[in-house]
Amino acid sequence: MPYPSPRISVASPTGQQWRIGHGEQEVVVCEVGATLRVYNVGATPIIDGFGPHEWSHSGRGQVLAPWPNRLADGRYEFNGVRAQAALDEPERRNAIHGLVRWLPWTLQTRHQNQLSLRLQLHPSPGYPFSILLEMEYHVGRGGLSISTTAHSTDDGPVPFGLGFHPYLTAGPESVDGAILRLPAHQTLDLDDRGLPTGEVTDVAGTERDFTTARFIGPTVLDTPFTALERDSEGRAWASLDAPNGTSGAALWADAGFGYLMVYTGDTLGEVARRRRAVAIEPMTCPPNALRTGKDLLSLQPGQKWSASWGLVPR
Repeated sequence: MPYPSPRISVASPTGQQWRIGHGEQEVVVCEVGATLRVYNVGATPIIDGFGPHEWSHSGRGQVLAPWPNRLADGRYEFNGVRAQAALDEPERRNAIHGLVRWLPWTLQTRHQNQLSLRLQLHPSPGYPFSILLEMEYHVGRGGLSISTTAHSTDDGPVPFGLGFHPYLTAGPESVDGAILRLPAHQTLDLDDRGLPTGEVTDVAGTERDFTTARFIGPTVLDTPFTALERDSEGRAWASLDAPNGTSGAALWADAGFGYLMVYTGDTLGEVARRRRAVAIEPMTCPPNALRTGKDLLSLQPGQKWSASWGLVPR
């Protein structure tokens, strides 16, 4: 006699889904990558996220560690240790956005408006070092804040860089009509592989000058910005707003983040999503930092390092 087939429960491609909130604010964070999948205020999305039955394409909401952005040839050497990461941007011969965005994180605490996650990153060919990462998401009257602590668990120096990849949205229309402000006075020049050439350009008088809020228009950005203005608390503030004032958000990053990578989505694989949101990505170092050493963190055995950023709905 044939046995009945067992019922199979199909899990989300991004693992467990942890929801927190405050008032009308709703946040969903995924087990895979500690990814920020949803941030809404009522029916208004603050980020252009993705659905529960999708996985994160184009870096949406992901944590970028132990390096953000691109790494030439996936190859580097640190303190005499050589490493080779997989080339997950093969057309440009780059490794991109680190390793932790595809790994499952462990839930540590969860309350109505707060959750914390942990990931022990063990040595691998792409990162032959040991580091413990802890992430906390908190939502309250001041919006959403995300704090990260990196704790070296290695017996020697550990190279480290961190970034995040939220796509801010200002309504359903093209970003051409959105109003962007970036607190940055310089950009890094990139070559055709998206890697810094070592040259820096002042934005004053160029189409990349968004130090005063203005319409994006036809401007195409896939650009690292630096020389950031900061407030009295050391925070740099960027913003994206709809022209009619019905939606928008400000993004802040503390002194741990010296760069904002800004991407208008012109080359997204999903054609329908091109120029529908703007990725404003806080980064501790520029692209290719594991190769160049530029602003790369070197954590000593047992050392802890922390930084925070956040989103404030308009």
